[in-house]
Amino acid sequence: MTVAPSSCESLRIALFSGNYNYVRDGANQSLNRLVGYLLRQGAQVRVYAPTVETPAFEPTGDLVSLPSFAIPGRAEYHVASGINRRVRRDLDAFQPNIVHISSPDPAAHRAVSWARERGLPILASVHTRFETYPRYYNLAFLEPILEALLRRFYRRCDALVAPSESMAQVLREQRMNYDISIWSRGVDREMFNPQRRDMEWRRSIGLGDDEVVIGFFSRLVMEKGLDVFSDAIDELRAKNVPYRVLVVGDGPARDWFENRLPEATFTGFLGGTDLARAVASMDVLFFPSITETFGNVTLEAMACGLPVVAAAATGSESLVDDRVTGRLIRPGAIHQYADALHTYVTDPALRRRHGDAGEARSLEFSWDRINQAVADTYLRLVRAKARKRA
Repeated sequence: MTVAPSSCESLRIALFSGNYNYVRDGANQSLNRLVGYLLRQGAQVRVYAPTVETPAFEPTGDLVSLPSFAIPGRAEYHVASGINRRVRRDLDAFQPNIVHISSPDPAAHRAVSWARERGLPILASVHTRFETYPRYYNLAFLEPILEALLRRFYRRCDALVAPSESMAQVLREQRMNYDISIWSRGVDREMFNPQRRDMEWRRSIGLGDDEVVIGFFSRLVMEKGLDVFSDAIDELRAKNVPYRVLVVGDGPARDWFENRLPEATFTGFLGGTDLARAVASMDVLFFPSITETFGNVTLEAMACGLPVVAAAATGSESLVDDRVTGRLIRPGAIHQYADALHTYVTDPALRRRHGDAGEARSLEFSWDRINQAVADTYLRLVRAKARKRA
């Protein structure tokens, strides 16, 4: 009779990721935090992902390189193209008792087949709304096809985890799977908090003490809503109220964004305490992206005491309480975005009240509690497979 595991020490997890550490973003940083937590709980974890010569940061845990190729036009990202004999030998030697898939790429498809052949449970985590990407490249007609391909992939998995209830509901409506639970995101409160605000730093980049700073921080790619951001700022300018725009981040769309917003201040990429200082030194976050499944950016801004103007879309809807911690605006509604920004620019008491409420909300997001929810899901799936084999 097979004994069902009851603790993390019994877990042997093979984690497949399309980007674990070669480009820094919220999804791969969450995966690294998860692996670090699992290792501290006594689990064994092996990560399989593409690698590059100069990654953005050191990986947490053991990382096995997957064969990959650079995406045409977006060379900073790689597609894991499959599982070769070297990787299969490593998998066979590691002998995982569960497989975790975090990106629906060709290697993940092969990993799912490998796991199903061996009767291993498969958990997939959903980190972005891939099916929405084509609309930002004038290819919206591909969305139904991409959604159907994703559905076929996710239904071959035993369960999914999504970072927010709003995203989980979208996945249910799309019939991606019938076992969907929440793997939320946490925030490092020692890093992101209002005390990081630094007026001297603001002055050093040309921002006056009395100027209201509308901030944006993220990878600078079109799918983050850069066009909507720019159009709303144009409308705000027409209202003749004083404000400044601060953009933190880098990416392939930076030149486009700088040309579109010539009066904005661009810092380029910032990380660690430099990023936290920049965020806390903003006065309001404007983040109109609709591709987020959670919104790490939104939570980090809230932890710094900023009101947030965001799209009423997956991720933000689970974080922002409309007219309490910020504003949720219908995606693409330029006039409404501009009106919300105008209100915050001209009402400092409202900014402070909504910012304080957002900071209080951010206290609910503890990384250890959140990552234990994933460990509990692993254990549940492994136990279910063990019962079937018994």
